[in-house]
Order: sequence, then C-alpha cells, then structure tokens
Amino acid sequence: MKNLSLFLLFIVLAACGQKKVPIKGDTEYQREQNAKFKDVTQSPLTEKDRKHFTGLDFFKVDSAYIVTAHFKRTPEETPFKMKTTTDRLPEYVKYGELSFTLKDQDLKLDIYQNLDMIKDEGYEDYLFLPFLDETNGEESYGGGRYIDTRIPEGDTLIINFNEAYNPYCAYNKKYSCPIVPRQNYLRVRIEAGVKAFKKD
Repeated sequence: MKNLSLFLLFIVLAACGQKKVPIKGDTEYQREQNAKFKDVTQSPLTEKDRKHFTGLDFFKVDSAYIVTAHFKRTPEETPFKMKTTTDRLPEYVKYGELSFTLKDQDLKLDIYQNLDMIKDEGYEDYLFLPFLDETNGEESYGGGRYIDTRIPEGDTLIINFNEAYNPYCAYNKKYSCPIVPRQNYLRVRIEAGVKAFKKD
C-alpha cells in the first residue's frame, strides 16, 4: 500500500511538472519582462490577452544597439506638463541631452525626470528616455518606446536599446502613457527591444 501511495504521488508530481512552461527570453531582461506580463498582479494585459500570453516578441539581441552616449546636463530647464494618451498631465523636466553615433549617424535624444516619481524611495535618480524611430507602426509600436535608466556619475551614459519597451497603453487602453516628444524622433531603424504586441 505504501508503494502504491508513493507511485501515485510520483505520477501527480510528474503531471504538475509537465504543465509548468519555462519563461521565454534570450536574456535575463526578456525573461523578467515575460514573467511580469504573466503575473496577474503586475501584468498590463487584459485578462483575455493574459490567458493566451506566451511571451513578448523581441528583436534579436544586437550589441550594436548598446551605445555609449555623451551626457550633457541641462540644469536650467523649466518643468512642464508632458502630454499623455489621456487628460493626465504629469510633471517632467528635461534633465539632459544624450549625443551618440549609431549606424554612422550622429543622433541626439533628450532625457527626462518625472518630478513626482523622484519622491518615491528607490526612484530618486530615475531618468525617463522615450523615443520614436523608423520601425514605429511597422515592426514596433506606433506610439514609440521607452527606456528606463539612472543618473550617470560622469558625462557618459550607456543606452541599451535592447531593453526598449512599449508603453502600457500598447497593451491595454485603460493606461495613461506619456507621448514621446517630437524632438526624440530618431531617423534610423532601431531594430532592438520589444516589438509591437500582436493579439491572438
């Protein structure tokens, strides 16, 4: 009887183990994103989309899209209300300018600081880098993508476009997302980071 009980327990454990699907992703960042999107407490997906979710679609990781940018602080900037996809107007300030070369082109992006977010513990040095590029509306989300980063110690900042992510409103209309400022349009194809979300 004891052997039968052990055998049945083994069968149950084996069946449970087979149902567990490993988290998709080629990098730790991708696996973290996919795990978050599957987690009902964190996912921006609608309940219907989350039930069918198997993983975000990413461009192939490419080290050419990890660039070292010259960071220029712009301390005299006036705070402003950033437009969003709703009536919400969060207060930001342009924190600096990033200059870098990608695909033999000299490019520049403005980087911002959310004046409410920096009051939260752990986000005191948080910076927000929204951008548009030539893949928007095709392979990537039409409204542009974001990168999270931190205030650098010196005059350089690493931009890893492989970690570019979509605004939450790309997945669910209930969210309010900052609209990428026009000056942060890159006239190149950024074939890195997350692609547009395709619903099943």
